[in-house]
Order: sequence, then structure tokens, then C-alpha cells
Amino acid sequence: MATTTETSNYKFNHSMLRVKDPRASVKFYEFLGMSVLKQLQFPDAKFDLYFLGYDGPGAQSQGHSTFDRQGLIQLTHNYGTEDDPNYKVNNGNAEPHRGFGHVCISVDHIQAACQRIEDAGYRFQKKLTDGRMKHIAFALDPDGYWVEIISQRKDSQGADDPAEQGKVSDPKTYRMNHTMIRVKDAEKSLKFYQEVLGMQLFRTVEQPAAKFNLYFLGYPGERGLPEDKFTGDYEGLLELTWNYGTEKDENFKYHNGNSEPQGFGHICVSVDNLDAACSRLESLNVNWKKRLTDAPKKDVACLLDPDGYFVELAQNERFSG
Repeated sequence: MATTTETSNYKFNHSMLRVKDPRASVKFYEFLGMSVLKQLQFPDAKFDLYFLGYDGPGAQSQGHSTFDRQGLIQLTHNYGTEDDPNYKVNNGNAEPHRGFGHVCISVDHIQAACQRIEDAGYRFQKKLTDGRMKHIAFALDPDGYWVEIISQRKDSQGADDPAEQGKVSDPKTYRMNHTMIRVKDAEKSLKFYQEVLGMQLFRTVEQPAAKFNLYFLGYPGERGLPEDKFTGDYEGLLELTWNYGTEKDENFKYHNGNSEPQGFGHICVSVDNLDAACSRLESLNVNWKKRLTDAPKKDVACLLDPDGYFVELAQNERFSG
């Protein structure tokens, strides 16, 4: 076990989503090429956890232990919701409960990938051919969470790309590229994720005409930052979406997914030494939701980002000896 902590060893491990019916949700994400890497059952507390991720031969984390990976999705199922006709999750995109935006997968051939999803009967929030942005699509999972679909090819023109026509898509090549959350104050959030959690800024997309900016952050690891700023072939990034002016509104607040109505739960960063990482964060005067020593689970900690989103901290097994 490491006795100190280095943020360069950290990983953006997973994003947690509450789901109504785990059978339907697992089936959907497996259709997108993911595998159930780990399942934890807590019958006394009446909930189960499913950790899904890409584990094919070309996956960046192929064969690694669960918390030694980036870009996983953790599905949380509370017993009985699948039989409750009135149960519905908050997908984070409807007023007045906006906050979490989407998860995103990057694919080999975007036209074929989207057609394959449509042929399977799954719904879309935005098809590839809709609107002006014909290089991205948004599928809907069984609970209505948005799943963005982007290309791993830097020069892909999406729906307008003749080079995409007639291709066959292989889900084993897909990657869980990023998770998007909306933030009130970009400056505060960037400082938190960079200076407190040690992420690095991969790229910035400024859209002054539409009055919003996008910031893509993550842990570069051995691969390093992209020299050309293209991030479509990475996994485990965090996208912060900032809409201009929200930082000036004292009453403005995003929904963190954990107050009613619930949906998105947290993001999780796995660390080299959980005790040392928590001590470091304590010295930085972070806002804790749950300290490591708090009951009932003393193997995870949870802090709050500037918008009140939960950030779980977990031990990366590779460093635990």
C-alpha cells in the first residue's frame, strides 16, 4: 500500500445512475458493448450495484480490476422500483431539476452505430440527421438518461460523411468517453477539479454565440494530453458545461441528483492511498458529505463539489498491495 498520495495516479473511475429496472438497463448498456465487471448485492439495505465498462481486446482498461479503470458506469437499483408504475428517475435535463446532462460513448463508425441502436428499437433524443449538429447523436437509455454518441475519428463528418456509408459497427471497440454535468461558476469548478482533485484540462470549447462553454477534464495517465486537442478516442473524461451568467445569479442552483426527484448519484475518483488522499483533502478544507471515518461504510469517502454534486473516493486495488 502506498503511504502517500499522488494525484497523477488518480482515475475518474465511474458515474453512478439510479435505474428502475436493472435487467432492462444492463441489457441496454451491454448492447452498447459494455460488460458487467462487478456486481455487489446488499439485500439487507435492499439495493444492488452493477459496474459496467468496456473490456474488449482494444479497451484501454482491459483486464484491470474494477477500481483500476476509467469510464465505468455504476447502475444502482433499489429493490421494488421495477414493479412501481409511478417510479421514474430524474434524467437531469428537464426544468426545474437540471444538473447532470449525459454520459457519452465514442464509436468506430457513427452512422452504423446509430442505425444499429435504432434498429434495436431504442429511442433517440436527437438522431444523427437531426438539426445542424450532424456529428453527434443522443440515444435514450431505458430510464430516459441521455447517451451521447460521438465518433472516434477526428475527421468524421457524421451524418454527412460519405466515408461512413456502408460500414459495420463493432461495439467491442466503443469507449465510455465522458460524463457531462452543468456547473454554475466555471472558474470555481475548474479550480476544484484541477487543484483539489488533480484533473487536467484536455480541451475547451467556447460557444459565445450560444452563450456557453464546455471544459473537458480528466487524468491523462501514461498516455498524456492530446497534442491536437482531439479527445474522441479517450475514456473517462468529465465535461463541465457552463452557461454564461449563471454565476451572477445568487438564487441559481443546479440539481445534484440526490435530492428528490433522484437520478444521477455521483462521480467516483479512485486513488492510490485512500487514507492519504483524504488527509490531503482535509488539509484543503474541502466540503465533506461523508468522511472516511463516518459510518456505516468506512471504505469510501464522499465530498461535495462547488455545485453540490457528490464526488466519491475509492481505493484503487492496484495500489493496495
